[in-house]
Amino acid sequence: MKNISISTEYIKLDQFLKLADCVSTGGSAKALLQEQMVKVNGETEERRGRKLYAGDEVEVQGEGSFKVQSEQ
Repeated sequence: MKNISISTEYIKLDQFLKLADCVSTGGSAKALLQEQMVKVNGETEERRGRKLYAGDEVEVQGEGSFKVQSEQ
């Protein structure tokens, strides 16, 4: 599992996917979510705007697992 640090209270899922280098654009993130290839805390997620907080775990099919960490 790879740790990804954020400097804010939360990050939206589509922004997180770009930060973790899983996708390069918001459109790519949308397609990935529509194909149900992303799980947040073990549950399939389709909402780009889902807020992720420190401690949340994101699994991307074909990319691996990531954990949200706070820089604070």
